[in-house]
Amino acid sequence: MARSKDPILKRCRSLGIEPGYLGYNKKSNKNPKKGNRKVSEYGIQLREKQKTKFVYGVSERQFRRYFDMASKARGKTGERLLTLLESRLDNVVYRLGFATSRAQARMLVTHATFDVNGKKVNIPSYLVKAGDVISVREIKKDNGTIKLNQELNEAAVIPTWLEREKGKLSGKVVREPEREDIEIPIEEHLIVELYSK
Repeated sequence: MARSKDPILKRCRSLGIEPGYLGYNKKSNKNPKKGNRKVSEYGIQLREKQKTKFVYGVSERQFRRYFDMASKARGKTGERLLTLLESRLDNVVYRLGFATSRAQARMLVTHATFDVNGKKVNIPSYLVKAGDVISVREIKKDNGTIKLNQELNEAAVIPTWLEREKGKLSGKVVREPEREDIEIPIEEHLIVELYSK
């Protein structure tokens, strides 16, 4: 999958997003570049889509697939899109505090570090659902990265739609994420408008 090789902070500045939303504790101390050119309506919508893709680390093809799924589901398309992106296994691993960023979570998932309901899953785009239990596989419990992340994130606030067992390397999806659970500054209606053209 083609990925941008630009430094994280540079991309954050160009998209106008704080690195903290990606799991990085650095601060973007520069404002996004603002020229004299007026950004068109299309440009604003496109930037919102690029920002969302960047935060969740998905390709254009994957993003389009999620949008198509969201448009066929009940409810508001934009909210359903964000719910699908939040339900990705790599995002859930990050949200539970087993990884310090979504990129690290994706790497851990592809290295078969986690079980979902007792079965090995190594697909970052796997969509979890309410009741699913995500746990570190028995043979990976001595993984230094996992242990360090657990210590670093022990006091981290876990979203209310997830539940992590204290001191244990497992967590549960209590319910489907809702729009209020997603604190990332995304204006999803702009993405819907972009695809509606």
